[in-house]
Amino acid sequence: MELALPTTLTHAQATAQLAAWVPQFAGLDGEGVTLDCAALQHFDSTALALVLEVGRQARAHGVGLQLRAVPPRLRDLAAVYGLDARRVNSLLFMPAISFQAVSKSYAARRAGASLLAVDRVSLDIEQGEFFGLLGPNGAGKTTMISLLAGLSRPSSGSVSVLGHDVQSDFAAARRLVGVVPQELVFDPFFSVREALHIQSGYFGVKNNGAWIDELLHSLGLSDKADANMRQLSGGMKRRVLVAQALVHKPPVIVLDEPTAGVDVELRQTLWQFIARLNREHGHTVLLTTHYLEEAEALCGRIAMLKSGRVVALDTTSELLKAASSNVLRFKIDGELPEALRARARVTGRIVQLPADDAAQIEHYLSAVRQAGLQAQDVEIRKADLEDVFLDVMQKNTAASPAGASV
Repeated sequence: MELALPTTLTHAQATAQLAAWVPQFAGLDGEGVTLDCAALQHFDSTALALVLEVGRQARAHGVGLQLRAVPPRLRDLAAVYGLDARRVNSLLFMPAISFQAVSKSYAARRAGASLLAVDRVSLDIEQGEFFGLLGPNGAGKTTMISLLAGLSRPSSGSVSVLGHDVQSDFAAARRLVGVVPQELVFDPFFSVREALHIQSGYFGVKNNGAWIDELLHSLGLSDKADANMRQLSGGMKRRVLVAQALVHKPPVIVLDEPTAGVDVELRQTLWQFIARLNREHGHTVLLTTHYLEEAEALCGRIAMLKSGRVVALDTTSELLKAASSNVLRFKIDGELPEALRARARVTGRIVQLPADDAAQIEHYLSAVRQAGLQAQDVEIRKADLEDVFLDVMQKNTAASPAGASV
């Protein structure tokens, strides 16, 4: 259902619009509502009140709401009235993605206990968020994405996309999500353009040529549009998977380690395009990656998983603030003294150590000198997301209390 705000909006007009719109929500039968704000010339408290009430009524009727051409002033104005961004989102929108007390276990192949891949996870991802889901191998990230995509059923709990349960309302939920899987999956019998047209057909999208051309251009595939999928390199196949996930213009984009094993050019092209979809068009993005610098640069909020449980969930900035120290970084030719190994992160010749103060830095460097080694390229830097991630993983062992959720 498409709604639009007028050029100007008085209190009387807002009341009339609300009276005309709300009764229609009851008959939508799962269809979402899009409210276009583009024509409105002056976004004031009256417009804010109308938008908030449309959001509240949509939620009350079990209808997902999306805003188009949202003015930046919306959240600024809401703050004047004492509403923070999270409160505005909760009033306006259903969560884009919602996991509620979700568990997933797999029966053991041999005699013994079953494998609990996801353990009572609860979290909401708001519309328009760029959200990171991080964790070591086997933490449950891909299992959660499989549950979200409907490829696997939860053992308990529920998963929904814009209010549509992925099990009981699977058709609507599938249309709202575009998933880029880890694996390179492609049809070897079609060209790139043909594959995208076929993918459009799966979702009932007709006359999609213009959007397909834009995807090909934005992902650097224009010169490969008529090439057979078998002729493409691994990086080019990865670009096609991204295009296939976006071809039906889903409001929710799920990227499961999309840049694993790809070159720097693809990585930059992909992130520029996805960031533009998130920033300018309001697409919700859920990202899993082992490249933590990507997550730090792109994600506004991050959840960290270990052994199927959420062990940290906060904004990226707050997670970084929680880092307790700076980091001393240097290079050595030789083996690090045993006294420093327990605290050090060593990558080849590069050594990194948490450094609380100048005395601790001198202690580290003195230990290196006493071992007959020379510290080269010494520098002190702020802790980054990788430091925070390692700290969180070390503090939360697999033996932590069951049922961790947020």
